[in-house]
Amino acid sequence: MTTTYLTVAIPYVNASPHLGYAYELVEADIYARACRAAGQKVRFLGGTDDFSLKNVLAAEAARQSTAEFVKANAARFEELAGPLELSFDDFIKTSSDRRHAPAVERLWRACFKKGDLYKRSYEGDYCVGCEQFYAQSELNDGRCPEHGLAVERVAEENWFFRLSAYQEHIDRLISSRSLLVSPEPFKEEVLAFVRRGLEDISVSRSATRARGWGIQVPDDPTQVIYVWFDALANYISALRFGDIDSPDYREWWLEADERIHVIGKGILRFHAVYWPAFLASAGEPAPTRIQVHPYLTVDGAKLSKSSGSAVDPTEIVAEYGADALRWWFARDVGLSADTDFTTARLVARANEDLANGLGNLVNRIVTLVHRFGSGVIPESPAGTAAAPPSLEEEVASEIAEFDYRAATRSICEAISALNRDLEDTKPWVIAKELGALAGGTLDRHLSRYVAGAREISQAGAPFVPSLSERLREQLGNSSRFSPPVPAFPRIEGH
Repeated sequence: MTTTYLTVAIPYVNASPHLGYAYELVEADIYARACRAAGQKVRFLGGTDDFSLKNVLAAEAARQSTAEFVKANAARFEELAGPLELSFDDFIKTSSDRRHAPAVERLWRACFKKGDLYKRSYEGDYCVGCEQFYAQSELNDGRCPEHGLAVERVAEENWFFRLSAYQEHIDRLISSRSLLVSPEPFKEEVLAFVRRGLEDISVSRSATRARGWGIQVPDDPTQVIYVWFDALANYISALRFGDIDSPDYREWWLEADERIHVIGKGILRFHAVYWPAFLASAGEPAPTRIQVHPYLTVDGAKLSKSSGSAVDPTEIVAEYGADALRWWFARDVGLSADTDFTTARLVARANEDLANGLGNLVNRIVTLVHRFGSGVIPESPAGTAAAPPSLEEEVASEIAEFDYRAATRSICEAISALNRDLEDTKPWVIAKELGALAGGTLDRHLSRYVAGAREISQAGAPFVPSLSERLREQLGNSSRFSPPVPAFPRIEGH
């Protein structure tokens, strides 16, 4: 049995979650659901990044203690699991979960023992939004290339990690696909970054500048561990890496077939360069795959909590439903190019594919079953489904490559094919022409329609779990069917 450990990036909790992060959560959830449906063993982890200067500054602006502020906002992220219909197996909050600090400390001490941590004075241009130092050549007119904000000149003594010692190792990992970075444009981007030459990086902050918020550097009370060294460790702290004999770590990291991180493109270097280097220094294996997604935009601008351009995913779900949002994410968001979000696009896609397409198809079939079969038909023989016999396998293979556009296109093509079958065979005409003699012929056609619709519904379950469940109820688990009702009514008034 294949074992898959699947994670999403843990967000700063300086503000409420936005639609762009909701996309990442749904993207990973679709993958997790598909793996479970295929009989794989899956552990799906979410969480929040609590130790961040951004969180401290946001708490000060809100006139709250950092701990209280972080606790309240972290809860908002965890609560997304309900409206977005996420199937998390675990959720970690780095400031309050007792598994986290011991794991970070163990990772730090392992890197220190290897000789890859040292302390020195440093001065550089720092973006609080990224929690990252930038070289002058990376800035745009003195501003952060990611946020467009002016950077802060910071001079202090920090602990550094010898990233430069791992340049060949990281290059070899990614080039050989031992660490698969996907899609391809992001692999090329990170390799270009590595081949420009890796410099040692700061992995701590002064406790004074961090306002004391963070995990103390072992044996150095003047410093707290930098957010990225701390935050990236969540992937193994949730597996109790702090316990040297952890069965969770052995099963889900050391022995797992797949260790997959789903992340946004803005944090690629941290996951594809820094994180594998930290792990190599500590003598631990790298992830097997980093699946990178582009940004969602509104009017071409990246969604952002701090800039005020956020779109609240819970409000979108309250207005249009989780099925509509999850389907739009899968059907319309590109693999590597940013995608602009509008409610008009969301509604148009939901009405076209879910209401007029899948929902209407099932409604037609169930209506025919009640009209010509009194709500009861024989089970279909094997291999008579109108949907392609390999639809579930085809969709599963496309999901395995995170190509959700291709997977949802396959489902829509199967819907169209089954609709054509209905129009070609015309059971209503058969009933009229053959009368009492039509029973056997109609049963064969109805069985084929139902089998095809069931397969389509099953193939779509990772994308629209609630809608698929409603369709399964209508299509029946045996030969008796519920009365026809719209499984996905059109969204009107938009």
